[in-house]
Amino acid sequence: MTLNSRRVALLVAANTALAPFAIDAYLPAMSAIAGHIGASIHHTELSLSTFLAGFALGQLVFGPVSDRVGRKPVLLGGLVVFLLASLVITTVGSLGELLAWRFIQALGGGATVVNSAAIVRDCFKGREAAKVMSTMAIIMLMAPLVAPVVGSGLLYLADWWLIFVFLAGYAGFLMWLLGTRLPETRPPGRSAATPAKVLANYASVLGDRRAMGFIAAASMSFAGLFAFVTASPFLYLEHFALTPSLYPLVFGVNVVAMVASNRLNIRLLRWRSPLQNLRLGLGIQLAAAMGLALVVITGQESLATMVPLIMLFAGTIGLIAPNAITSLLDRFHHMSATAAALQGSLQFSSGALAGVLVGAFEVDSAWPMVGTMLGASLAANVGIRVLAGREAND
Repeated sequence: MTLNSRRVALLVAANTALAPFAIDAYLPAMSAIAGHIGASIHHTELSLSTFLAGFALGQLVFGPVSDRVGRKPVLLGGLVVFLLASLVITTVGSLGELLAWRFIQALGGGATVVNSAAIVRDCFKGREAAKVMSTMAIIMLMAPLVAPVVGSGLLYLADWWLIFVFLAGYAGFLMWLLGTRLPETRPPGRSAATPAKVLANYASVLGDRRAMGFIAAASMSFAGLFAFVTASPFLYLEHFALTPSLYPLVFGVNVVAMVASNRLNIRLLRWRSPLQNLRLGLGIQLAAAMGLALVVITGQESLATMVPLIMLFAGTIGLIAPNAITSLLDRFHHMSATAAALQGSLQFSSGALAGVLVGAFEVDSAWPMVGTMLGASLAANVGIRVLAGREAND
């Protein structure tokens, strides 16, 4: 099989879309799932944190495994696990079963998606690799816009279980597509790092003060975003009494803001450094979080007051994430895959923790979400300035 940049971009984009579909497609059905398993919507929302935790672990563990045994065995194995777990989820009858199988589903998803960047690195370098990576980034931004719409439509056609049948079907489609159209891309004969070396590489990233500043900025801003994502079913479906059909529209405006912010970042990079854009994004995000806190404190919370501020908070991800990751990988060009895997794992772990803080205490208020968003944004701003040191302010 011959590969060109367009073919790899399409294959990798289809694979990359698995994660946002698994995260966002079932959000409109959260109330229906809660009713089916006899749990509160707050506790049911913990299934999102469980998924993020499993996804983080899957990336951390199976990224190095694919370097040793090859991309396709790990990728296809992860898809099998994801598919089977998705089907089992349609039969769950309790919160414990839902959380357990979402975790297993996420392990398979992490093993699958972690190979996307590795496949691009195997096949291309320089500008050609950057073009394929850009396609991946666009999919990661656009898929969350489409996923809730798909989930809402499937919920209308049948019930919440059809969403997980759809996820299983998508995994089956990927197994066929990647199994027949993608060759093994790991270069033959290339030596892979031993487990001890992998751990040593992870330790070297964790021990780098400036690197941890960039990781803190990306991970904490992501945690703030997922505080909103986790709370959004309660906030929009119950607190503001939106219908499941309107939920994707209000949720989707945040993705539009992210895309616009990403385009703004590209333009600003013509005369500003990545670090300058990173600090700009973090500052705007903190201002939006403070605005949300002020709205809730004064009792002015409504769709009209909160949606624009949430859009502003979420939109800054387009300024924060690419610049934080670029700054991180510039420090570890000799082991960028290891640094990226660790950053991704910590990012999703932070998102999982934020989801727990929002959903575990069953508070029927916007405060858990807003407080977590504000705390995460403060931590991101402190992290980049304290851990990254003076050079981050140049």
